[in-house]
Amino acid sequence: MNALVPLPVLLPLCATGLSLAFGTRLKAVQRLVSVAVLTAVLGLSVTLMIAADSHGPLTVHLGDFAPPLGITLVADRLSGLMLTVSSAVTLCVLVYSLGQGMADREEETPVAVFHPAYLILVAGVSCTFLAGDLVNLYVGFEIMLVASFVLLTLGGTGPRIRAGSTYVIISLFSSMLFLTAIAMTYAATGTANFAQLAVRLAALPLGVQTLIQAMLLTVFAVKAAVFPLAAWLPDSYPTAPAPVTAVFAGLLTKVGVYCMLRTETLLFPGNRLGDLLMAAALASMVIGILGAVAQTDLKRLLSFTLISHIGYMVFGIGLATRDAYGGAIVYVAHHITVQTTLFLVTGMIERRSGTTELTRIGGLARAAPLLAVLFFVPAMNLAGIPPLSGFIGKLALMRAGVADGGAWAWTLVAGSAVTSLLTLYVTAKVWNLAFWRTAPPGQAADGTLLEADSDEDDADTDEPGPDRIPGTGDEPVRPRHQPAGRAVAATLHGHAVTTTTRLPRPMTWATAATVALGLAFTVFAGPLTSYTDRAAAELLARAPYVEAVLGR
Repeated sequence: MNALVPLPVLLPLCATGLSLAFGTRLKAVQRLVSVAVLTAVLGLSVTLMIAADSHGPLTVHLGDFAPPLGITLVADRLSGLMLTVSSAVTLCVLVYSLGQGMADREEETPVAVFHPAYLILVAGVSCTFLAGDLVNLYVGFEIMLVASFVLLTLGGTGPRIRAGSTYVIISLFSSMLFLTAIAMTYAATGTANFAQLAVRLAALPLGVQTLIQAMLLTVFAVKAAVFPLAAWLPDSYPTAPAPVTAVFAGLLTKVGVYCMLRTETLLFPGNRLGDLLMAAALASMVIGILGAVAQTDLKRLLSFTLISHIGYMVFGIGLATRDAYGGAIVYVAHHITVQTTLFLVTGMIERRSGTTELTRIGGLARAAPLLAVLFFVPAMNLAGIPPLSGFIGKLALMRAGVADGGAWAWTLVAGSAVTSLLTLYVTAKVWNLAFWRTAPPGQAADGTLLEADSDEDDADTDEPGPDRIPGTGDEPVRPRHQPAGRAVAATLHGHAVTTTTRLPRPMTWATAATVALGLAFTVFAGPLTSYTDRAAAELLARAPYVEAVLGR
């Protein structure tokens, strides 16, 4: 069984080479390879999760080199669950992207980049979850960074290049800080292996331990978009294509949360920086949701709710009890699925209405009832309406806070309740504006917009305004369209467009699958919470992980 551990990383990397070889000449084969590989990764992830739960952590030392010389990969209960949820979500997003036609315009390019970049991203995520040392954790981050920049800038529009540049600059800063922390750790202990560090860090002076812990937390807080290190996110994610935004918002920020969970339990037990983490959690909750309240663009609104709900997970990490860790793990799994679903639905709304600006759309509940259902269920889940999984995760965290009884804990319990109510207000606002009210006259197309304005990079039919610089992508654009299905005439914001009468089926199927996955967390809440409780106990025990890696 241990031999299966590297496969979630190796399979996507090998498939990347095949995808590049097929390119635009054999698009059907390229798509088949991507779907088949991600399906296999999902099956492997489920197998590893079950095996880790039954037999304890699974380890493999690549090349049979013992730590600290070799590359160690470890699959325990936490990484098994994260692998399974992330694999399911990335597969659904890939199917969605096929329906949207993410690679349709790559016929004009020498290299088809979407599928290879997406597979590399999946490999990087898997590497991060399985990494058994700081160096390979860093490698996983860098793999994700390379793929992320390609995916963020697909289409080459001005806004996407600017957003991608911001993302890369922030990521490079955190990478430099991460490398510095790794160098300090190795200099002080002679190893970067997690299991060995769990033994050796305790012998260091308290000040050195705290410095290394603070540096690593800063790196992971940037990745997770924890306030005040989250300012980059609302400007970076909304400009990307809908599938890219969905997988980034739903999954990549949780990689940072996972790293915080792993290092705070395995390397730095004792919760020395618990108060700092809870302060950051409270600030993320409140400031994030207030930012969402102020937005009228759906993508930016969801980006701010993402920052806000990261605070719930950091709340659990800051409490550092078994119940708190269990609640945090439940909430991570829940939020990956729900946030991804909401961004996929947002992409469908943009395809139908041509915009995500809430003041310009309406009437979707009557015009597209299935789309309304696909939004309503995850929106209520995000708000924490009983008995959905969002309520289960929040309740577990708030109960852990009450059991702790400290001043910060009670403050976070109150902040969690207020944030949940404001999240309900925000989702109700979206529902009322986009779905429930009558469509604004002359503002929405009757059908499905095939190409959103932001998807084009070379339309310049309007003159730039006084504050719009030619050649930067800020100019107003008129979209080009690729007709598909039965076309109907429509007018969108005064421009003639070509639309179809329904959304592509793969987009609907994939979104419905993520909705079903979120509901599955509710239906199987008992087994899920039991599993996460065992995962939390394993994290706090530390010994099973250390013994599995070092063979003691």
